[in-house]
Amino acid sequence: MEPILIEPILTAVGFMTILGLTLAGILVVANKRLYVFEDPRIDQVEDLLPRANCGACGSAGCRQFAESVIRGDAAPGACTVNAGSMNQLIADFLGVAVGFAERQVARLACAGGRHVAYTKASYRGVKSCRGAALVSGGGKGCSWGCLGFGDCMTVCDFGAITLDSFSLPIVDTQKCTACGDCVEVCPKNLLSLHPVSHRLWVACLSHGIGDEAEADCDVVCTACGRCAQDSPEGLIEVKGNLAVIDYSKNALASHVAIERCPTGAIVWLEADGSKLKGRDAKKVIRKAALPTA
Repeated sequence: MEPILIEPILTAVGFMTILGLTLAGILVVANKRLYVFEDPRIDQVEDLLPRANCGACGSAGCRQFAESVIRGDAAPGACTVNAGSMNQLIADFLGVAVGFAERQVARLACAGGRHVAYTKASYRGVKSCRGAALVSGGGKGCSWGCLGFGDCMTVCDFGAITLDSFSLPIVDTQKCTACGDCVEVCPKNLLSLHPVSHRLWVACLSHGIGDEAEADCDVVCTACGRCAQDSPEGLIEVKGNLAVIDYSKNALASHVAIERCPTGAIVWLEADGSKLKGRDAKKVIRKAALPTA
């Protein structure tokens, strides 16, 4: 048996010890040089936020919003999803003004459920609005109308959108966080985000012409212009066979604009999201879906 040589072992141990101490020293220096201070108040502010990470405030998530508030780039009130009392707590904690941002909600520019809008062709495929839109626009008589497969409902992480019995999306304004996911997924661009103060609303996006458009949908905007005639000048204009509201003049909006609409395409939205139609709007009494034309 050959004798064990101690010297090489001691040399190796010594080398590894020196290497370890050197690397440890480098890490200590790097830690000091590269250390980034994180304000402990960020965690405290984040705890007072709803943690919905919806992005309605313009930040990627609640933590990023908390960082913006700490930096002074945003006011606590910019989180419209949080309870007002919680935003006030954040403001008091930081010693800043709570600020204000008007709450936004998703709005649907269509009222053409299957009981009032005709389907010209039966779509058989993936139950998706995007899928249906790829096949000749989806088969609905009104090529601008909602296809009713609920892609917007599927992508909503907050349960704010449901489909009614006629496959038309209904937005729960109390649950909506204005995250914008439904806006992005709709292939017909029917959904958009609006401040809750926008009460006057055209629930249609059709650019069809008068009687021809009404043959496809009972609640279509026929571009008759009565809403524009009855409203303060410039509030509503008819553009491309569709009534368009100028929301820069929103302070002038009132129920007057909806009263003579013959189809009920332009409505007044109450605070709870319910829709009021004008006195001349024809009543929708059909309780069953229309047959495929």
